[in-house]
Amino acid sequence: MERRHLLTVLAALVAALTLASGCASGDDASKSPDRSTSSASPDGAREAVTAYVTALNSRSVDRLIDVGGVKDEKWSRQEAARILTERGGRGWQIKDIQIQHDMGPDTGSARLRAEDKAGKALRDTFTVTREQGAWHLVVFTHQPGESGKEPAATDRPRSSPAGH
Repeated sequence: MERRHLLTVLAALVAALTLASGCASGDDASKSPDRSTSSASPDGAREAVTAYVTALNSRSVDRLIDVGGVKDEKWSRQEAARILTERGGRGWQIKDIQIQHDMGPDTGSARLRAEDKAGKALRDTFTVTREQGAWHLVVFTHQPGESGKEPAATDRPRSSPAGH
């Protein structure tokens, strides 16, 4: 669980940086099609995004947990319920999915553009990861850490005292 949690946090940070740099530079997947292919499983990440939309439309906690690649536990059921309350059951129709394997063959970014039955737009960007051959979206952000483990420090290193 600790390894998966660290990978999820790392992937989310890289995705945020990728999104920020893409917005700043005007980078678009349509301008660089060579970055949106994967030799191992080109459609797996796209299928995971489609499964996410299906989970939203069916308001399925189980499907959302599956597409998120997390354990079926109290915390994941609570977070899935929150996601479904915000976005579920709205009849989303996928308009566009763009996949970029910009972080290696097993990790990348997915951009989803969809519209609900009332015409409201949904635009979202996800980190997609492949673990043991299965693609998942990083949609669960409140994963608990392992009990008894201290989180990694995020403070900047301090310079040593004068004299060094």
